[in-house]
Amino acid sequence: MKKRLRTPNRPGEKEICVEIPSRLEELSRVEKLAQKIAKIYCLSQDKLDNLAIAVTEAVGNAILHGNRQDPEKMVRIRIHLDGIYLRIEVSDQGSGFDPDALSDPLLPENLMRESGRGVFILKSLMDDIHFTFSPEGTVLHMALKLRSEAT
Repeated sequence: MKKRLRTPNRPGEKEICVEIPSRLEELSRVEKLAQKIAKIYCLSQDKLDNLAIAVTEAVGNAILHGNRQDPEKMVRIRIHLDGIYLRIEVSDQGSGFDPDALSDPLLPENLMRESGRGVFILKSLMDDIHFTFSPEGTVLHMALKLRSEAT
């Protein structure tokens, strides 16, 4: 796992970039990285859990569905802190998918299906998620609000 820590242009901002091969064995390292970041920024246990679950789910989907476990293809994780939000980008080199075509995992006919739950889980754990698709691959953008506007 290659790591790069960079300080962006604005004061108080931090960025970590990680690149891993598309192997499921890398997920434990990614989870530890998410936990370490959560502790550095003093996230509550709930936010730490949400971050760890969301990042491992997103990276797992990129490995399995995006890159089809091709170890020659890389998954890139970019974590950016701007003071209010922790923003996470997970990029794969796959051909993409249609998020609107995913079945609703809460419908009775889908309760036992394995697919469609990952994006649902991400939406429930993070404050914002959206996708960007290009010929180079898919980028999942997620954001976790660190504190309320009142603080």
